[in-house]
Amino acid sequence: MSAVDLGLPRVPGTRGTTQPRPDNPALVDTFGRVATDLRVSLTDRCNLRCTYCMPAEGLPWMPGEEVLTDSELVRLLRIAVERLGVTDIRLTGGEPLLRPGLEHLVAEITALRPRPRLSMTTNGIGLAKRARAFAEAGLDRINISLDTVDPETFVKITRRDRLSHVLDGLAAARAAGLDPVKVNAVLLRGINEQEAAPLLRFCLEHGYHLRFIEQMPLDAQHGWNRADMVTAKEIFSLLSKEFTLTPSPEARGGAPAERWLVDGGPADVGIIASVTRPFCAACERTRLTADGAVRSCLFSNDETDLRALLRGGAGDEEIAQAWRMTMWGKLAGHEINDAGFAQPIRPMSAIGG
Repeated sequence: MSAVDLGLPRVPGTRGTTQPRPDNPALVDTFGRVATDLRVSLTDRCNLRCTYCMPAEGLPWMPGEEVLTDSELVRLLRIAVERLGVTDIRLTGGEPLLRPGLEHLVAEITALRPRPRLSMTTNGIGLAKRARAFAEAGLDRINISLDTVDPETFVKITRRDRLSHVLDGLAAARAAGLDPVKVNAVLLRGINEQEAAPLLRFCLEHGYHLRFIEQMPLDAQHGWNRADMVTAKEIFSLLSKEFTLTPSPEARGGAPAERWLVDGGPADVGIIASVTRPFCAACERTRLTADGAVRSCLFSNDETDLRALLRGGAGDEEIAQAWRMTMWGKLAGHEINDAGFAQPIRPMSAIGG
């Protein structure tokens, strides 16, 4: 994790700050963290209807005029890279592949200097025909969401019969040289927790890097229930029935996943315990929604409207300073485990993963 010593006390749970922000161009906060990893939502739209994300009928999507244009988005990313020290950019959604002209946008982002490392999180539908074009445009790596390799369970979770398209997208990404190809999986109690070992075996056989993610309270229905969540401890136990897992010797840094070598390695599996073992103290992320709002945390209910500044004629430094001040006010943690936690009003599909 990147960090700076600001000479300020680090008090877990402290809300806000009255401390003046130091004269530092980076995205620092009062706890010494420095945000260098930018998550960018390209759209709130999606072509799946995963039960833990949104209702079967979908959601009211953002009107087109509210979504940042390509030129507006690239300008904000240029400010982030040139003025704020962002080194890594991940494109998310909704489903980012639904953004028109995405290959061209990828090329524009990778043309920024200093060049950011660029990745994307997608459900993989439609990727099979586009993976090579993304690689040629400069995309470095990709994460593909896949909660099961059983066709019936896939339909039950996503409400769509598209498993073959996702599998084709995974294969195409690997063939195109997008390395590593990571798989993100969420286990749901009573639905697919029995898929833990088969998913890992599938990924080992195909050379994909599997990451399990605890289900988080980010669904549009606000129906998340802690008792229904398959915890990191349970995931580890499920995998240990068929594999020998030992801690990875590589430093974790600011990465969200705890990594475990599988049967001695070199292959590994990651478990992201966002709820039961939060990693907020090492967080180095900042987030930009499809309509141009900056958020300091995935679970924040506060955000700063950069789109209004863009369309109001603000200069680059004014926008950069608004971004800095948003991150300066970042809380110590997401507070999911605190009694007063309030689920974000925006669902994951609107915030960006």
